[in-house]
Order: sequence, then C-alpha cells, then structure tokens
Amino acid sequence: MLIYNSATHRKEEFQPIEAGKVRMYVCGPTVYDNIHIGNARTFISFDVIRRWLIASGYEVTFAQNLTDVDDKIINRANEQGRTAEEVAEEFSKRFIDVMHKANVMDPDVRPRATKEIGPMIGMIKTLIEGGHAYAAENGDVYFAVRSDPAYGEVSGRKIDDLMVGARIAAGEAKRDPLDFALWKAAKPGEPSWPSPWGAGRPGWHTECAAMVHRYLGCPIDIHGGGSDLAFPHHENECAQATCAWHEGFANTWMHTGMLLVDGEKMSKSLGNFFTLEEVLEKHSAAALRLLMLQTHYRSPLDFSWERLAGAENSLARIAGTVKNLVWAARHADAATAPDAALAAKLDAAVDAAKTEFEAQMNDDFNTAGALAAYFQLVTDANTYLDQAGSAVDADVATGAAASIAGAFKILGIELPEPEEELPVGLLGVAAGLCAYTGDDVAEAAERILAARAEARAAKNWDVADAIRDQLRDMGLVIEDTAAGTRIKHA
Repeated sequence: MLIYNSATHRKEEFQPIEAGKVRMYVCGPTVYDNIHIGNARTFISFDVIRRWLIASGYEVTFAQNLTDVDDKIINRANEQGRTAEEVAEEFSKRFIDVMHKANVMDPDVRPRATKEIGPMIGMIKTLIEGGHAYAAENGDVYFAVRSDPAYGEVSGRKIDDLMVGARIAAGEAKRDPLDFALWKAAKPGEPSWPSPWGAGRPGWHTECAAMVHRYLGCPIDIHGGGSDLAFPHHENECAQATCAWHEGFANTWMHTGMLLVDGEKMSKSLGNFFTLEEVLEKHSAAALRLLMLQTHYRSPLDFSWERLAGAENSLARIAGTVKNLVWAARHADAATAPDAALAAKLDAAVDAAKTEFEAQMNDDFNTAGALAAYFQLVTDANTYLDQAGSAVDADVATGAAASIAGAFKILGIELPEPEEELPVGLLGVAAGLCAYTGDDVAEAAERILAARAEARAAKNWDVADAIRDQLRDMGLVIEDTAAGTRIKHA
C-alpha cells in the first residue's frame, strides 16, 4: 500500500508502527456553525481511507476532536446573546447528526477541547521546562518557534520565508513574530479555566497535540486534515508534540484538496456557499459520496448541482444493474442451459474489477480509479444480460451483483437492496396498491402481472393496455423478456 506523505512530498510504502494496527487522527471542526461541503469533502475522504484500511485487515483506532472553545465560538455567542457553551453544544450535535446522514462512521475517540484542559496545561508546562515556551507578563503563554530546529518540515516552509511580513499584533506579548499562543489569558465575559499562569483558555493549535498524545500515543501512523490546515495548524501541532515528548508525532501526513464550486472558490459573497445539511436535503448521501470520490482526495474537487444530479443518475444505473442481475438470477430458465462463454466472460470481468479496485485503492486511495473499474463492470454486466436472455448463469449473475454492491459498500456508498422475489421497480407499484388495499406487498405485486397475463391470454387487449397505460402514468413500463415479464422504471 502506497500513501502520499505531505511532509516528504512523495508516495511511501505504508508500514504501520505496530504490525496490523493503525492509529489515525483527523482534525475535527470548530463547532460554531453548520459545516460546509468543503469540510464534508475532508471528512468523507478520510472516512473512505479508514474504511479501506479496515477492509485491508488493519485494526484501526480513529480519533477526531471537536474544538468547542475558540474565538469564533465566542464571537458567535456574543452575536446571538448566548453562552459559548450553548453555541458549541448545538453545533456539536448538528455536526454529529449530519455526519451520520452522510454515512460517515463515528470516530473511536471524540475528545472535546473543553474536557482536555488538564492534559493541555501539562503539555505547556513541559514545553516551558524544556525551554520551548515562555509565559508573558499578561498571562499569555507562547511557543518559541526558533527553539525547534525541525520547524517547517510538515509544510515545507522555511523560517526565513515565514519572517517576510511577520509582525507582532497589538495586544500580543510574544518575543518573536513567529511565536504562537499556547495559552490565552482570560478576557471579561469569555470562558476560562485556572492555570499556573492565571485564568485563561488554550490556543487552537494546543488541543490536538495533547489529545493525540493522550488517546493514541506518539508517534501515530497517520495524521490528516484539509490542505488549509497544513500550515500553521499541523506545523504547530507537530512542533509542540515533538518538543514536549521527543517521540515524533506522525509518520504520515495526509491532506485533502480544495473544493471549488463551478470552478470558483466557495464564498458566501459569491453566493456559491453550501452547507452539507442543505445539500443532503436535495440529494442522497450516496450520490454526494459518489461525486466526491470520482476525484482523487488530493486533487481539487469541482462541485456543481449538475454534477451531483449526474451522480444520482449514475447511482440509479448502478443500482438498477445490481437489481437486474439479481432478478435475472432468480428467474433464470431452468430448462435452458446457461451460455458458458458469456458467463465466463462476465466472471472474468468480475475478477478484473476486483483486482483493479484493490490496486487503485492501494495506490494512495485512488477512489477515482477504483470507481472506474466498477463502472466498467456495470457496463459488462448489462451487456451480459442483454446477450444472455433466458440463458443466464444464476451463480455468475449473483456473484457480479454481490461484487458491485460490495465494492460500493466499502466506499460507504450504500446501494438499495434488491427486493426479495420482486422484479425491478415492482416494489414501488405494489406498495402503492397496498396503501389502498392493505394487502401484502408481494401479493399485490403478483396481482399486477397476473391480471395483465390473464387479459393477454383471453385476448382482452383493452384491459391489458389499460394496465400498461396506468403503469406508464406512474413512470413505469412493463417489459416482456426471455426470462419473464417484469416492471421497471421508464
């Protein structure tokens, strides 16, 4: 398995610190508002990476924080006349809920900054004792960037370049423009906690380093987040951790690319800013994941409503193929021998898709290439169904359906389950009938086809045509195939 390491700028063979186990940390949100689809791109990408590691046999411990104390939260609370705790609690719940809607798995550990003040204070004390941090007279505590000879290795920045334009802002008591706050002295009306340096709260960069050390230990295998976090957030995290514990921090750094909307940077001023919640109100999580995963996680992703609608259509085609394979297998003509050549060709296509899917996922989690392998299998499966007619090999068709559904499930894209013993599209019609008759769904479904068959047998074309026309008005058509009659979407 090869993974691109942002710190070294190259793909590296993945070698976990402990054989068979992966410790992984991905920075979570600052909970002051609903997350937007750019945030969602990062969380969905790392959800897929985690899923593939698990599918590959690794025991993964995944941690993700919630930043529930921050200037943004305090400002939002002041704007709304609420407490910072109330704002953080509301948007923490909203974040967790929308992650569930997007089919993102819960982390194994979800620490909150306000519950980790003690470990953060402990880390800061260690840094001061080691000469890597200092307390200012106003109660702030700063990390001394120049005390870390390795500073800049995560993001590829150089100290001299960082000094260009660097300055000490009004109210700051740091000694060097590059230094950053580990602890902020309390201000009136803001949440604060007692510390050796007086009441205050942690700086944003402080929490993740302390949480990683406490819950996963240092170093960890993978640390991830959006590309916007590489500097200064991840750089500052790494500096604190390595200077405090001298154990290294993360062996592999991973960062997702930027999300664009119709080719432009997402911005409220441009009117192209969308939250994940509002997107999922209009489209399925499966389609959103499909759209996002058609672009490699490190590349810029261009989002548009048209592309998302296209993903819905692709998803419907894929799900339809799976249903058709299952239906054809269940209704294969026992009196007709399967076409061995066609079956062998589909079987080979299934094996090729599995092999290519695995190869692409092991090449830096290339979901775009992995999906392409199964898009090809969907095409091959549809060709098989068209050519085989009633001579379907049930085992091969069932295996192809399971392979397609299984691959998409690994990616967190849940396809609708094929209905038991019902032709394509028939369940919806039967359910509609049952709303009036109260009959069993399967019985109602069978009655639709039975009524038409009886009418046709009696040469009562008016009745048969009436059934067909009513189904057509519902967006469905009756299809007479060599394997039997079925109802499908028009």
